[in-house]
Parts: sequence; structure tokens; C-alpha cells
Amino acid sequence: MMNAGKLITATALCCASLAVLSGCETTTSGGTVGSDRKQLLLVSSQELDQVAAQSYAKLKSDASAQGTLNQDRALLGRVNAIARRLEPQTRIFRSDAPGWNWEVNVITSDQVNAFCMPGGRIMVYTGLVRQLNLSDEELAVVIGHEMSHALREHSREQVSQAIAAQTAIGVGTSLLGLGQGSADIAGVGYQALVATRFSRTDEDEADRMGLELTARSGYDPRAGVTLWQKMINASGGSQPPAFLSRHPTDRSRIQTIQSLLPTVLPLYEATQRR
Repeated sequence: MMNAGKLITATALCCASLAVLSGCETTTSGGTVGSDRKQLLLVSSQELDQVAAQSYAKLKSDASAQGTLNQDRALLGRVNAIARRLEPQTRIFRSDAPGWNWEVNVITSDQVNAFCMPGGRIMVYTGLVRQLNLSDEELAVVIGHEMSHALREHSREQVSQAIAAQTAIGVGTSLLGLGQGSADIAGVGYQALVATRFSRTDEDEADRMGLELTARSGYDPRAGVTLWQKMINASGGSQPPAFLSRHPTDRSRIQTIQSLLPTVLPLYEATQRR
């Protein structure tokens, strides 16, 4: 068994290595909501976009083969219309984003799910809209939130964190003469302390940016409160929907959204005066 001193030293070395690697950058502006944190970005956006494009193409191909791709034409029209209104506003956070090859598709499935891959590839599952009976405003909050993950390059950041962690763990175990079991312990520590924290940060940023996108596009951002109330109610069982499995569901999230409303409501109200 590894003694406590070595474990503490290994953990400290891993943290130090991560700190050295985190001379970071950011690819987005803060907007009105102020999401301009520096990020660890060790892989290029081009590399990740290529992988995302391949994954999205396969997802569409599989859904098409199963007869579930874009079968709900009415919902596809709704989602496309909302996304088209949101897309020009992405320039607030990234000047290049309105020129991305944005793409929207709908899969017929009971899954309560939606996501946006790097590069602007959006997928909405019919279960999300049907089971939660989402209004256009609530759907705009969902799509704005997911678009914000892509704008903020959270996937790229997560991949970079994994690379940094593996590098730090490898260096630490090598220098200290620790075995694979110790590396596993360090890996668990990283997942518990660093990955979870970043995940919560990612979600907070996507909430903030998504609400601003929603408001600037002329959708009432107060729909964010009713949306997450529906989400939390949907997770009443022991097995939460797929969408919720990637998002914190505690009620403090609604409080956070409510705290943002004084910032984003004037943006929405300005669109109503035009």
C-alpha cells in the first residue's frame, strides 16, 4: 500500500503540472453576461471539428437508416426557425460564429435530449419537446444553451483537460516510482475534483451565454426558469432523462438563472421596441 506522504506528493505534483499547462487562452468574448474565463486548449479546433463532423454524419446516417431522421417536419421547421434567429447573435461571443456551417436536425425518439457538437451541429430529439411540452421560448433557451457549449469550445477544453491529466499522472507516477494502481487513484482524484468542477463551470457558462443569446434573439429569457422547472420535474424518477444526466438539476440552478434576468431582460425588451 502506498503511504500517505507519497499520495499527497503525487497529487501535488499532478496539480502543479496542470497549473504549468494552464497558461491558457480564450476564443470567446464575455458578452453582457461576462463569460470570458481563460481555458486550457491543447488541441486545435480544426482537429475536434473534423471528429465532430464525422460523428454527426454517422449519427444522421444511422437515424436515416432507422427512419427517424427529420420525420417530424413541423418540429424540424420550429427548431430551424429558432436556430436561424439565434445564429446571428452568436457574434456577440465569437465574431466568426455566424459564418459557421450551422446545421439542425431532429431525431424521432422518446429521449429527452438535445446537443450541439463543435462547429455548430445541432441535434434535437422529439422526446425533449413532446414530453416537456416546450414552448418556442423554452426551446430557444435549450438551443441557445447547447449552442453556447460549442461557442465556448467546452468539448475542446474537456479533451485538453484529459490530455493534461494523463500527462501529469504519467510524469508523477514515473518520478515517484508508483505503480499503475497509484495512477488509478490519481485518476479518480482528478475526475472527482477537477472534471466535476469544470463541468459545473461549463454549465454555468452555457446558461449565461444561452440566456443572452435567447434574449438578444427576441425570445423571453424568463422561459429559462419554466424550462428548468420542467426539467427538474421530469427527473422525479430514479433514472433522469439523457439530457439531464449531463446537467446539474439542483434548484440552485433556477436561482442562478433568476439572478441573470435583470441583466438579460433589458436585451429582450430592446428587441420588442424595434
